[in-house]
Amino acid sequence: MKSILLAAGSIVALASASLAQPAAQPSSNLEKLMSFQSTGTEEPRPIAQEGRRADALRRNLEKIQLPAGFKIELYAVVPDARHMAVGPNAGVVFVGTRKSNVYVVTDRDKDRVADEVKQFAPSVAMKIPNGVCFSRDGLLYVVEQNRVLQFPAAEFFYEGPDVAAFVVAKQGDLIPPSEESFNHTARVCRIGPDNKLYVALGQPFNVPAKEKLDLYKRTGIGGIIRMDQDGKNREVYATGIRNSVGMDFNPADKSLWFTDNQVDGMGDDQPPGEINRIANMGQNFGFPYYGGGTVRTVEYKDDQVPAGVVGPQAEMDPHAADLGMMFYTGRMFPQTYQGGIFSAQHGSWNRTKPIGARVMFTPVKPDGTADKPQVFAEGWLTENGEYLGRPVDVAMLPDGSLLVSDDTAGAVYRISYEGR
Repeated sequence: MKSILLAAGSIVALASASLAQPAAQPSSNLEKLMSFQSTGTEEPRPIAQEGRRADALRRNLEKIQLPAGFKIELYAVVPDARHMAVGPNAGVVFVGTRKSNVYVVTDRDKDRVADEVKQFAPSVAMKIPNGVCFSRDGLLYVVEQNRVLQFPAAEFFYEGPDVAAFVVAKQGDLIPPSEESFNHTARVCRIGPDNKLYVALGQPFNVPAKEKLDLYKRTGIGGIIRMDQDGKNREVYATGIRNSVGMDFNPADKSLWFTDNQVDGMGDDQPPGEINRIANMGQNFGFPYYGGGTVRTVEYKDDQVPAGVVGPQAEMDPHAADLGMMFYTGRMFPQTYQGGIFSAQHGSWNRTKPIGARVMFTPVKPDGTADKPQVFAEGWLTENGEYLGRPVDVAMLPDGSLLVSDDTAGAVYRISYEGR
């Protein structure tokens, strides 16, 4: 109840701030929502959850291999499913995409299978709304290619097509418009222990030209930025990152960890993917001097590596495309998994022998460092190199089960443990 009241208080505060501005007739749907006015948008049609497609997805899941005692089931059919955010109050799941929609997934009877999937905030035109994350008091953040939106009490307002909405970073303010690209535009976000909004900004090149480095360092492109939840006090938190599409805070020590994708075109077996840990603000993680791990890039092989560059906590298989990650804090899974990292590997796109398309688990040692990564769920990549699906993100339901999104199959799966 406290979270609901806090979220409601945020809406009132934001509404008061908007009302304090000079009166103007709203000209867009977003402006109407900011003024709590109806847009006249029709209720979106739900996505079908049964039928031929759902049956095919369930058959494919029969091929997935898991440790003993675990099982995987279809949770929801969600087109283009990418990163996920589970609401802190009702467990409603919001799913971003690399297209123009965010979807909301509801399990009304709590049987751990979705009852309804529909488009969220259908009146708002979005561009690559990949990143979704919740604050502890129920504010949903959607990070697009070059904008950040906030939806207070989204878990309770999503039922209708009009929802309370506010702009945290207006269009063109997240990155310089000149640096917008079709490459590495899937942002991710998290709310930190300091209640600030953290956003990872992939840089648009395989390896950037040297004349771009000063701009990128200054704006946080190829790094992680943070800001107050209203968009103020923006600062660059970490640099030297190529394209992070997954991050989470370790609840044990409050440190921020992130995945990073390595440079392409250097061969099948190098450089490695990465899981990294940020101990302090301002750390540099080595890109573009390193393409992954300690492998130097061709473009910067003769350049002096900046002092104090931080190496990865764990090296992953080259080109497996490590994306979403999370620390497991549930109680459903055995003790072995508690406090460790689950992460999704999307699968290689340019390796002569494909690799990836699986869920990994990386234990965290008592000293707070990473142990050796291990395969947790696999089988989406067949022996003949065909992808039955490509995992993108992992998230935890309130019961401690694990959700896995898949943008190729257009689905969200649920992994549970029944080994007791």
